[in-house]
Amino acid sequence: MRQIVLDTETTGLDPGKGHRIIELAAIELCNRKISDRRFHRYLNPEREIDAGAAEIHGLTLERLQDEPKFAEIAPALLEFISGAELIIHNAPFDIGFLNKELERCELPALNSYCVSVIDTLKLAKELHPGKKNNLNALCDRYQIDNSHRTLHGALLDTELLAEVYLSMTRGQKSLLDDGSNEQKEEPIMVFADLSRLQLRVLPASTDELAQHAQQLTDIDKASKGACLWKQLELLEVQP
Repeated sequence: MRQIVLDTETTGLDPGKGHRIIELAAIELCNRKISDRRFHRYLNPEREIDAGAAEIHGLTLERLQDEPKFAEIAPALLEFISGAELIIHNAPFDIGFLNKELERCELPALNSYCVSVIDTLKLAKELHPGKKNNLNALCDRYQIDNSHRTLHGALLDTELLAEVYLSMTRGQKSLLDDGSNEQKEEPIMVFADLSRLQLRVLPASTDELAQHAQQLTDIDKASKGACLWKQLELLEVQP
């Protein structure tokens, strides 16, 4: 099963108001193993970056002036993610931006290229209701070292998210994965010595024996004499 962990950084919060993607990263998982394949690009947004967004990721328009525009990297990105299952934290945010960028390029929406999307924020809320489920909180919860994460960065965040996702779903597989390429784990068997175990025998009471006999009679009647237990009892009383 091929999966792609993806993250973006943007100029602001709303693609409908003209905000753009300025950094995009994706890393590949194959059968729950992080591969060496990476896709990482900084992008020239052709517009100013909101101060609030710059505080989060530290990127400036001056830093990005010489980077390619989204339209220039779109073919390579779509080739990288094609046919994969996407893993994104707070997926509606990133998908909204990606679909807007694809629309500007007169290209189909993201779901035309990937088979499905897993939202790890939604998954985390289901696993840990009522708790913080941002990336830093999840790293702490699953003991993943994020001490080098001083600012948000798409590449670093995808690497951390991949570790978080694998930890959250340990022992599980994607619903689209039939598991045919995965190594099956042998069941763990625990043996105990029962030779010294003393079992207390409780004989049936007269009433219980009578109820049992009546039940067998009813079953034998309903099955037109096919009750094997009744037949065995008859064999036992024969000389």
